[in-house]
Amino acid sequence: MKIAVVGTGYVGLVSGTCFSEFGFEVFCVDKNLDKIAMLNRGEVPIFEPGLDLLIQKNVGAGRLSFTTDLHQSVQNSQVIFIAVGTPPKEDDGHADLTYVFEAAKEIARSIKDYTVIVTKSTVPVDTNRRVAELMRQENPTADFDVVSNPEFLREGSAIEDFMRPNRVVVGARTKRAEEVMQKLYRPLYLLETPMIFTTPECAELIKYASNSFLAIKISFINQMADLCEKCGADISDVAKGVGLDQRIGNKFLHTGPGYGGSCFPKDTLALAQTAKQYGTPTSIVDAVVTYNEERKAAMAHKIIEACGGSVKGKKIAILGLAFKPNTDDMRDAPSLTIIPLLQKAGARVAAYDPESMDHAKTMLQGIAWSDNAYDLLDDADCTVILTEWNEFRSINWDKFKERVNEPLLIDMRNIYKLSEMKTTGIRYVSLGRPTV
Repeated sequence: MKIAVVGTGYVGLVSGTCFSEFGFEVFCVDKNLDKIAMLNRGEVPIFEPGLDLLIQKNVGAGRLSFTTDLHQSVQNSQVIFIAVGTPPKEDDGHADLTYVFEAAKEIARSIKDYTVIVTKSTVPVDTNRRVAELMRQENPTADFDVVSNPEFLREGSAIEDFMRPNRVVVGARTKRAEEVMQKLYRPLYLLETPMIFTTPECAELIKYASNSFLAIKISFINQMADLCEKCGADISDVAKGVGLDQRIGNKFLHTGPGYGGSCFPKDTLALAQTAKQYGTPTSIVDAVVTYNEERKAAMAHKIIEACGGSVKGKKIAILGLAFKPNTDDMRDAPSLTIIPLLQKAGARVAAYDPESMDHAKTMLQGIAWSDNAYDLLDDADCTVILTEWNEFRSINWDKFKERVNEPLLIDMRNIYKLSEMKTTGIRYVSLGRPTV
């Protein structure tokens, strides 16, 4: 069985590469000539641990190729994945399905034999039905089924998530399509991966509901951290005690400056808009969307407060810019809110991130960029950890104190223990815990 993946963004590139690792022949298709040329030179446009080596391996084995020829790729494939972007619309936050519908119409014009069209892009309820209708209008004689197969890939752990997922969700209307998807995911049956076969509407909603629930969980623990700071409790102990309840679990109970990335911000907005469209507003999700943006701004004010109420003329050293470690993704990263607010308050901002600075330089202005963490510290009046990269977990405190102007560290990821920081001679401010 041959597969075509339309779209070589994060989801499409990871999915296509992993399917080739399963042994299928995969054509990754994109209209972006520069991106395809880059991939054919062996260069990977995104940072995802292990992806470059997996691409190299499967290209070498002849199972993975990159092309701009959608027509030929569709005609040579039995399964077509649509993995194009669905960014939020600027006016209302609803998912923009322009690229999905354009891809569907182009695919319809190229279908030759029975083909399963799989929507891998994150799309609102009823999208798969609309895709099928558009394709039938474009090519009334085409023989195809449209299937929903949402992705659950965590940036930084995407290959492991694809190869050993905690579930695979398939929304299909026919047994014929289900059987094709079962063959496609046969390698995961050997691992006894749970497979959920349901309707396209359920599959679409499972994706949005999952991400929105996790966003709620993150926002809840952030609010508990704020309460801990006021009442003298320690969020680390609170989160541990809550997470040991098996009904809740300990995942996504780590306080921080607010969620970001390619999924949670746009998926919560899209779910909220979909719910309003159907006359069933999700007030909890609405509140989380608002709170998360307020949270990011509040973190800038927390830094200003820790600096004595003013950062005018002070150098603030920022460690980490990406929304999370092991990715170069800057989409909706807290740094994009926090840094401009610090600059507006008069701060001089210097920054370093191991992977995301190329992207950050196109999104942030007036920054003094550094090539490493220690050079960044020179004459800093305040140092802030925004992303929990591993290299920030073992700072040499003697070197730190030698280089900074003021030994003040604000840790917005709580990566250090209070007991450890008490002995360093550094003023340590974290979230939901006492200052030491």
